Amino acid sequence: MSEIASKRATLLTGKQRERLKQVMLHAILVAGSLVFSIPFIWLVTTAFKNDAEMGAFPPVWLPDRITPPIEWGDVLYHFERALTYIPYWRYMMNSAYIAAMNITGELLACSLVAYGFSRVRFKGRDIVFVLVLSTMMLPGQVTMIPAFLIFKWLGWYNSFKPLWFRAFSGSAFYIFLLRQFMMTIPRDLEDAAKIDGCGHFRIYSQIVLPLVKPALATIAIFTFMGAWNDFVRPLIYITDMDLMPLSLGLQMFKGAHGAEWGPLMAASLIMILPIIILFFSAQKYFIQGVTLTGMKG
Repeated sequence: MSEIASKRATLLTGKQRERLKQVMLHAILVAGSLVFSIPFIWLVTTAFKNDAEMGAFPPVWLPDRITPPIEWGDVLYHFERALTYIPYWRYMMNSAYIAAMNITGELLACSLVAYGFSRVRFKGRDIVFVLVLSTMMLPGQVTMIPAFLIFKWLGWYNSFKPLWFRAFSGSAFYIFLLRQFMMTIPRDLEDAAKIDGCGHFRIYSQIVLPLVKPALATIAIFTFMGAWNDFVRPLIYITDMDLMPLSLGLQMFKGAHGAEWGPLMAASLIMILPIIILFFSAQKYFIQGVTLTGMKG
């Protein structure tokens, strides 16, 4: 009996140690996430502070405006100013259009090229794939001037086309990601479709694409973030005020009203919200894109 009790005590001690390790690990992760969230928390709270609270020392984290009773006119004061200082909604629609075209181009081009590299056998396929991957070693600054000269020669300067056209040629990293995902799809599905008379395009559209939705969602999120926050390319190609995206609009706002931190933080918060909404709405597929293998059980 004593030996059994000793084994139970040892087993219980082992479970307690494992639980303690998990608690400590989660505590470290939570603490680290809070540290990295401090700039974002400061941005959110500053959007609701009054002028006195912004310059207060020690810093004020919880503004009086969001403590009951709430006066919504005071709470949204900085947001009203941010939306009236610049044509904010026009700039947001420009950014939304650029982001939508980039997502469409990346998903279409990358999925088609990845299907060819993963499911179609042709001579020199692996060599071409290596050449595509080698383009990732070229920094964007190397191709910036040639791309500018080409787009200017085409007459696309001061238009949206240079900001989304290259997305329809695909991205080497996204092609690699989709290719690796597609290669995990069993060949039996493709063979069965061929027996039923399906061609490559029908296999691609009706069999492969539904199975790679998690990877497509991941690419869509990354592409949206890149296009939405892009500042350099609009700065190079856009000169018309009505065509500027939100990233350039915020820079103009900072140049004209740089000392007004409340409206600037409010405008930045509104710009961040679409990214947050997109991530949480596609979070399920985003996680599956990392964990799944393309085959649903």
